[in-house]
Amino acid sequence: MAAMPDRLILAEPRGFCAGVEMAIKALTWMVRIFEPPIYCYHQIVHNEWVVAAFERVGVVFVDDISQVPEGAPVMLSAHGSAPQVVEEASQRAAVVIDAVCPLVTKVHHEVRRLAERGYDIVYVGHRGHDEAVGTVAEAPHAITLVEPETGLGEFQPKDPEKVALVAQTTLGMYEWEEVLRSAKEAFPGLWTARKSDLCYATTNRQSAVAKLAELCDLILVVGSDNSSNTQALVRVARERGVEAHRIDSAAEIQPGWLEGASAVGLTAGASAPDHLVAEVIERVAPRFGFEVLSVTSEGEYFPLPPQLRGFVTVLQTVVEAGLTARPPTEPGWLDRDREWTAARALELIGT
Repeated sequence: MAAMPDRLILAEPRGFCAGVEMAIKALTWMVRIFEPPIYCYHQIVHNEWVVAAFERVGVVFVDDISQVPEGAPVMLSAHGSAPQVVEEASQRAAVVIDAVCPLVTKVHHEVRRLAERGYDIVYVGHRGHDEAVGTVAEAPHAITLVEPETGLGEFQPKDPEKVALVAQTTLGMYEWEEVLRSAKEAFPGLWTARKSDLCYATTNRQSAVAKLAELCDLILVVGSDNSSNTQALVRVARERGVEAHRIDSAAEIQPGWLEGASAVGLTAGASAPDHLVAEVIERVAPRFGFEVLSVTSEGEYFPLPPQLRGFVTVLQTVVEAGLTARPPTEPGWLDRDREWTAARALELIGT
């Protein structure tokens, strides 16, 4: 008989952040407006279940913008794209919708401004990650990427008085703080953003895992292998001496993990759908049910990309022209966007 823990403690917040909500809803609108295939540069978010859901309805994910046929509609992913990619997409595609997370856009703006002011920029991130690639491309001549595990390493600025430190938004806050501390010691005049580059959702989910680690023998993190923020959650748990495993779904839970575990903690990365979390609860089947551990509430909302809002407005006008007009007091599609969730969007495309 499989081991059955006494309790399961569910972290709150967990799962989709505002940027992921926006990106999934945006790509869903693309599927509804345009005939397939619809192209997306890089995975819209780093979750294999979400990617597979869109692939089933005709979305083609590409890693090189040259793979997009001329005249096809294309979406740029939530992780941000290099300026050269944005330019090439605008030349090839009939329609380009940029679903970049506004928090990533903030870092891009910082990098461009700092480069123009002559700073040597240290970017703390994971080499090869889509977000890091796009950010470094904003000012490759002025930026040095350092991995959080290795820190500043051999970095030598032209002018020690003009050094800036910026971050990949999905970093673990503890690994960021370690690099920040050493950079401040090395460069007393270090420039850093007044508002942290780290995503609020990343920080909140890590704080929740830190609390779970005080109460649990085992922590399960739902999310895909290429999700940086998901991997950070696993590291936070392990750094506190708690066994932790990343899983894409309940099917990946190993029975041996549950042996001897009285309390199991459960959370999900910022791009993992909540129905996968529900399946994990069912699979773990805690003897005394589950409880929620909440560290904060989130009310952030990011509207659809401006280009897409224009298409949605036109589509609504055309629909209303052929049917009974919408009463003036009734909200339109965009007015209801805040209420319409990414989970509902995924249901609408038949998943």
